[in-house]
Amino acid sequence: MTALPARPFSAGDFPELDALRTLVARGGSALRAETLCEVRCGGESLPVEIIELGSTDANAPAIGFFGGVHGVERIGAQVVLAYLHTLIERLQWDETLPALLERVRLVFMPLVNPGGMLRRTRSNPAGVDLMRNAPIDADCKVPWLLGGHRIGSWLPWYRGPLGAPMEPEAQALCDAVERRLASQPFSIALDCHSGYGTRDQIWFPYAGSHTPIDCLADIYALRTMFRATYPFHSIYVIEPQSRGYTTHGDLWDWLYRRSRHAGRGLFLPLTLEMGSWLWVKKNPLQLFGRLGLFNPIETHRMHRSLRRHLTLLDFLVRAVASHSRWRPREDQRQALFDSAVSYWMSRPESVTAVRE
Repeated sequence: MTALPARPFSAGDFPELDALRTLVARGGSALRAETLCEVRCGGESLPVEIIELGSTDANAPAIGFFGGVHGVERIGAQVVLAYLHTLIERLQWDETLPALLERVRLVFMPLVNPGGMLRRTRSNPAGVDLMRNAPIDADCKVPWLLGGHRIGSWLPWYRGPLGAPMEPEAQALCDAVERRLASQPFSIALDCHSGYGTRDQIWFPYAGSHTPIDCLADIYALRTMFRATYPFHSIYVIEPQSRGYTTHGDLWDWLYRRSRHAGRGLFLPLTLEMGSWLWVKKNPLQLFGRLGLFNPIETHRMHRSLRRHLTLLDFLVRAVASHSRWRPREDQRQALFDSAVSYWMSRPESVTAVRE
């Protein structure tokens, strides 16, 4: 494993990277830290880091938490860092946590796009939107520009040149998922974003197709269990991403399809899309800041965001560790699949918020 290198910036340039290094030092031997690649930004070399804790067993289920894919959406990285902080502190005193970690592998990539975060841009330093960068095209109509394009990096949502390799940050994420999550018998990924709507969304594939994902029964069972376990935590709209909008080049569509083709375990990619429009509605002056459209600026709203999602993240860890207790049996799958299709695919868009 490669140790995290010394920080090359002056204090305050990159607080999330400062926080990550502090957490790694605090976690000590309980963590496994590695630099997957380095990217150039403004004359500096920035690391793309991965942190692991928990089981190293090849048969253990696994869960990954990802943030900072879009450099302006800093709250996603901060939510992942906040949860990692909680786990590291619990290791100091919680006698039940080590027993849980013996059964499950946890993977963290809080700063997938460090160059974009340092530059405060959605794209990476090469001008590519990492979440449009996978070599996969939508099989349906996508919104112009927003759905991904190859016009040029001067416009947002640029996919990169046709036929070019994926950007190093995107490739690092894909390699990490395929080697450390999708290779396990069961795994979940949660990618934390912000910037769409006034409600928090939990999306699952597909982003580039209206076809129901073939593991829909498992996702429906997971959603039902979350609702039953936390009946007063119904703050999320849970649905396929294609109900919000469709895109080319989605990394999670690409990784899910590759995992099914490989025929290993079941890999469920989820996206937490925090509804940043609500923050703007409450404080319209945020529109005049470079990060204001995507992040809570007021301190109390930031703290609320950092704590409100911990329940979800902790639930997913426990659901992964106990997946054999809730995943549908073969004789249940068709009925659950049909129920999920009826719930998500056969109702008007306007019904979503009411029924969630």
